[in-house]
Amino acid sequence: MNSKENKPNNQEIIKAIKEELESLRPFLNMDGGDVEFIDYKDKIVYVKLTGACQACMFSDDTIKNGLYETLKNDIPEIEGVVNVTL
Repeated sequence: MNSKENKPNNQEIIKAIKEELESLRPFLNMDGGDVEFIDYKDKIVYVKLTGACQACMFSDDTIKNGLYETLKNDIPEIEGVVNVTL
């Protein structure tokens, strides 16, 4: 933690995001999908759903109810999760 403000810095937040995504990965893998961390900027997490998740009709639910809710629960600084297509 940043001792000046007692808030995590971007590197700490990114590390926590990556750890959370790793913990969620097995659930996505069970359905043939995966998630890739792309970036964290302005309190928004950018990810890329891959595999079966990429074209799944429930991908918005996965982002909103799965990834965002889990990340927000453990990392309150996060205000959104966006799926990007590269």
